Amino acid sequence: MTAPRPASASLRRGAALSLLSAALFGVSAPWSKRLLPDAGPLSIAGTLYLAGGLGLLLLPALVRPMRRRAEAPLTRRDVPTLAGVVLLGGVVAPVLLLVGLGRVSGVVGSLLLNLEAPLTILVAVAAFGEHLGTRGVACVALILAGSVVLTLGPADGTTDPLGALAIAGACLLWALDNNLTQRLSGKDPVAVTRVKCLVAGATNLGLAVLLGHPLPDAGSALAAALLGFFAFGVGLVLATLAMRTLGAARHAVLFATAPFVGAWAAVPLLGETPRALDLVGMGLMAAGVAILLRERHDHAHAHDARVHDHLHGHDDHHDHVHGPDDPAAAPHAHPHHHVPRVHAHVHASDLHHRHDHPA
Repeated sequence: MTAPRPASASLRRGAALSLLSAALFGVSAPWSKRLLPDAGPLSIAGTLYLAGGLGLLLLPALVRPMRRRAEAPLTRRDVPTLAGVVLLGGVVAPVLLLVGLGRVSGVVGSLLLNLEAPLTILVAVAAFGEHLGTRGVACVALILAGSVVLTLGPADGTTDPLGALAIAGACLLWALDNNLTQRLSGKDPVAVTRVKCLVAGATNLGLAVLLGHPLPDAGSALAAALLGFFAFGVGLVLATLAMRTLGAARHAVLFATAPFVGAWAAVPLLGETPRALDLVGMGLMAAGVAILLRERHDHAHAHDARVHDHLHGHDDHHDHVHGPDDPAAAPHAHPHHHVPRVHAHVHASDLHHRHDHPA
């Protein structure tokens, strides 16, 4: 039997996955803008997502390391939530982003993506029962302060109100998508990402063909395919795994570093020049991430009885009895029952910790 990973180690691992997924997604904004002159937003968005899904489907050598443990499969009950993830985050949001990127500079477009983090946190806390402590609030404040600093003064390129509004709309849809994805984070992350990418990619490419939009040439299609596989295929798998242990709000705080990565990636990709204020913004955002990484949320809390299915080992939350058909080796996934209990340990707003906090 494999010993369960300590809570603090799981949180550090989740933070590392969040930051890596943020870096992959951050590079995608300026790279996508560079591809736009060769094809329309629908075509590029479709290519990016379809490549991410096909990569996870057709490259078992890369997928197998992420699937070395038996994950909980998707079921019919997951269909409504998965449909929301596909429609909001996979079909509409990337098109809005690319429309916006076509109207603003790469630096401005990347920095406007900072809106995704506070919107995700607002939805997570207000609608999905997550909790963000004092350090989390301080982290949000520093990252938002960094984003404000990054937008001060004259920006390189153009800033179009409609373009900014389109990117803000994309961030709102991704905020909803993040919270819905967190509800699916106990299921196989590769399966969730594969369905999202394949359906969203095929939908947008199909619409592009029906509407007569230009398709990318061979070179642009190859570049979009590579970007789609890493930024949207691998990146979304990492983000889903991160939300499994961190919850949507804490993941969003760390994922807020993505726009800064994108702004700096715009320098070599688009020939744009960073300003002195960018260094100040980077320092504020780095300080915010450092504060969250040092957070220790530990108090007595109650667990209600529930039945669900996800990858787990045998720890204080999983000391249930196994039936003859349940897998023996841990970690494993199967439907299991949680008994009510009260205990205290380090935790975040993951699948097992959505409880009330004293004022």
